[in-house]
Amino acid sequence: MLKVGIISFAHMHALSYANALKKNNSASLECVWDDDQQRGIDMAKTFHASFYTDLDEMLQTDLDAVIVCSENANHKDHVVTAANYKKHILCEKPIATEINDALEMIDACNQNNVILQVAFPVRFAPVIQEVQRLVNEKEIGSILAINTTNHGQMPGGWFVDPKLSGGGCATDHIVHIVDTLRWILRDEVKSVYAEFDTRFYDIVVEDCGHVILEFESGIVVTIDPSWSRPKTFPIWGDVTLELFGDKGTIAVDAFKQHTVLFNDRDNKLENLVWSDDMDEELTKDFLQCVTESRPPFISGEDGLRTLEVVKAAYQSNQQKKPITLIHN
Repeated sequence: MLKVGIISFAHMHALSYANALKKNNSASLECVWDDDQQRGIDMAKTFHASFYTDLDEMLQTDLDAVIVCSENANHKDHVVTAANYKKHILCEKPIATEINDALEMIDACNQNNVILQVAFPVRFAPVIQEVQRLVNEKEIGSILAINTTNHGQMPGGWFVDPKLSGGGCATDHIVHIVDTLRWILRDEVKSVYAEFDTRFYDIVVEDCGHVILEFESGIVVTIDPSWSRPKTFPIWGDVTLELFGDKGTIAVDAFKQHTVLFNDRDNKLENLVWSDDMDEELTKDFLQCVTESRPPFISGEDGLRTLEVVKAAYQSNQQKKPITLIHN
């Protein structure tokens, strides 16, 4: 039985991972650390785990692995610290807010011979896996262009504080699409052009924009990462792909499989997705990596590549020109 700890419940996905651990027969959630003491105490009580106010004290225990769900800007310190204690790590996306931080995290995990997996659960959606199969079997021929969206609701809190988040919707949502496409296409982004703005909310980070990528193979991709979904939207957002090949097209909505709930208790309409839980499958894969001592399905290097695209997108928006990527 693997012993797992969670470092911070700042990111809402921590709840999904904790629930996934609860369902998994090969692991248990043993302890929680959080710099928000009341939140940490509440979560530890909810999941019947021990709460620690001192991170080093928690990491000195016999934990096998940790899941890092702190604010984006704190990922580096928490991952490096956990790696130095020889703990395997699942880190929430984005891997970090700065390229040098991501490189330091990857190096610390390599030096300590521990797994660093980055949380990109979209790869685990059954419909996305089917798209990957169809593309690799050339069912629609050679891919020419792809239109994508990853809309969402504006999360508020530390997500709109650039010192903690690293940016707004671009930081939050571009990485999911880029990771998914890198995996499907087995290709790297060559250049980035982006324009961002703040039009929906009175916040200091961008809440909307559009990104155009050119991959090394010549495939052109558009991404709309906007926080454009209202609070009344029946799900947090979407992940859609429309792939155009020289022999056909594929259009997919990762959250299309759902049940509509008329929720009178909370006075809202909800779409309850009933396909396989992506966060649960991500957590299961990470635990299998640790048990089998195999390389992670989604590596620190994968996280680094997506962060490079995000940073290039901000540079493009500032300079109003395409940016050619130089991979670290």
